This record gives sequence, C-alpha cells and structure tokens, in this order.
Amino acid sequence: MISILTSHWGDLVSGLGYTLAASVLALIGSLIIGTLFALMEISTTRWVRMVGKTYVEVIRNIPLLVITMAFYVIVPTYIAKIDGFTAGTIGLTIYTSAFIAETVRAGIEAVSTGQMEGARSVGLSYGQAMRQIVFPQAIKMVIPPLGNQFINLVKNSSVLAFVAGFDLMYQGKIIASTTFNTFDTYLAVGVLYLIITMPMSYYMRHLEKKLA
Repeated sequence: MISILTSHWGDLVSGLGYTLAASVLALIGSLIIGTLFALMEISTTRWVRMVGKTYVEVIRNIPLLVITMAFYVIVPTYIAKIDGFTAGTIGLTIYTSAFIAETVRAGIEAVSTGQMEGARSVGLSYGQAMRQIVFPQAIKMVIPPLGNQFINLVKNSSVLAFVAGFDLMYQGKIIASTTFNTFDTYLAVGVLYLIITMPMSYYMRHLEKKLA
C-alpha cells in the first residue's frame, strides 16, 4: 500500500479533491431540496403533500447508480451536454435529498403539536409558526441522523467512478488497471475514505451526546 501511496500520490489526492467537491456540493443541494420536500410532505394542501410523498417514495426506491446513469446518458443526449462529475454530483444530490426529506419530516413530526397550536393561538400564520417555532426545534433533533446521511453521502460518492467523475474510486480503478496491484490500490483508497469519514463519525457521536 505504501508504494501505491508514494508512486501515485498525486492521482489519489486529485481524486480525493473531486470526492470532497462532489460531496460538499451534493450535501448542500440535498439539504436544500430535502428540506423543501419534507415541508411539502407535511403541507396542509393535499396536492402539495402528494407531490412531496411521491418524490420521496420514488427516489428512495431507485438505485443511486440508475439515477446517476440517467443524468450521464439521457440528459446529454436529449437536453444538454454535461460531464461525468456533474452527472454524478446531480445524481448523488437527488438520491440523498429523498432520505434527508424523510429525516427532516420525522423531526418536524416529533415536535409536540402543542407548539404549533400555541403559535397559531397567538396570531402567527402556519408559515411563521413553522419557520420560527417548529422548524428550529426539529432541526436540533435531526442533526445526528442528518450527520449519518452526510457520511453515507461521502461513501456513495464512489458512484462517480462509473461515470468517469475523476473521484477517488475512479483514480483507484485507473491505478489498479495500470499497476495490476489491485489489493494495495483499493486498500489505499479505503484508507483515504476512512480519513474523511471517521472524523465525521466521531464528531456526530460527540454532538449526539451533547444534544442529548
């Protein structure tokens, strides 16, 4: 493994950079989209609620690779030219957003209904009560499970390797095919993934204990 790290350090660092970039972009995008659909799922308007629930159920039950390949193959063919990195990042964003939506929705529903009723009784609208009273409490409760989703997102970013996304797994595949040293190559790749995810995991455990 040491020989792989030293002789191909530049390629691995480049792949690590693409992995981090895709993860951060997908994290921001999925958090925004997921929160939006979570609010749609609990909307008082029936058709909005149906749209939110349909999106979440459909996306959750389609494999990440299928979603990613759809953006990599179908979008460039019929809509606009995009590279593998973009297609992979969009697929990762869409897929993760469905799980974040369910996490946020569960957090909102865990807040006592008396909070909403109390806010409405003092004159706040539904939107104001949700934004100022319920949502801040819900976010605090769902921070630990959201952290787990973000860790899964980093690991799932390896899907970019299937669409030439230049990520860490893609670089590992190229190195393994040229050196014929598959074991050491993927061991090095695994160690680099651990360097990213382990600190996140320990921090989320600490944060969970603190919030508890």
